[in-house]
Amino acid sequence: MSAARTVRRRRVSAYVVVFVALGIIGAAYAAFAPSGRAESNTPNADMIARGNALFLQGCSSCHGLSGQGSSVAPSLIGVGGAAVDFQVGTGRMPLALRGTQANKKPVRYSQSDIDALAAYVESLGGGPTQPTDADVDTTGADVAEGGELFRTNCASCHNFTGEGGALAHGLYAPSLTNTTPKHIYEAMLTGPSNMPVFGNKTLTPEEKRDVIKYVVSLRDQADPGGAALGRIGPVPEGLVGWAAGIGLLVIAAVWIGARA
Repeated sequence: MSAARTVRRRRVSAYVVVFVALGIIGAAYAAFAPSGRAESNTPNADMIARGNALFLQGCSSCHGLSGQGSSVAPSLIGVGGAAVDFQVGTGRMPLALRGTQANKKPVRYSQSDIDALAAYVESLGGGPTQPTDADVDTTGADVAEGGELFRTNCASCHNFTGEGGALAHGLYAPSLTNTTPKHIYEAMLTGPSNMPVFGNKTLTPEEKRDVIKYVVSLRDQADPGGAALGRIGPVPEGLVGWAAGIGLLVIAAVWIGARA
């Protein structure tokens, strides 16, 4: 009898252990399993699907059906939504003609379509996301600090007044005169063309806002010395000096000589 009881107890104990284990597994699954909603029904999935359709129609011929790139265009895996918003939102993409650098031109997509394209490209492999309104809000930014940062990191290409300038091998640094704060922020995040990437470890979000505030402040500065002449330095000033100043002096000298 004692042996039979021991066997029964062992069987009961085994059943109890199994039931407890199943209960623990069920509780853990309920706590950590995803919700029962299908991903395709979420707004984000709808946006990605819409972006995929737009991508296949307007981008895949160069960047590949899955954004993997090709011999004529780079891979978009890992570039992020910020790069898409900058390139498409400034009209640089889609390209009109292949050249050394994509030029700014009229935008072909609405902002909602650009957001969908950005969501799809982000789904391919992450990367910097589009900045929010709070990211580019320069209300409390420091103009003086932004000027120091701009002259240290940006002026060598964009000129200290943000007017841009020519670079080597047919490239150029575009003017920032009409660039929106959002696109300036995205350019620093993604480094388009041959521009270096200024990630958040290189320039913090606060420093990026300082730079943006400085660039925007340049647009409202007066020119007390006279005509701005493009604000691109001594070259146009020297040209005007020689063409106008010396030219007038030569004309005056010839006139005086003729009268004499």
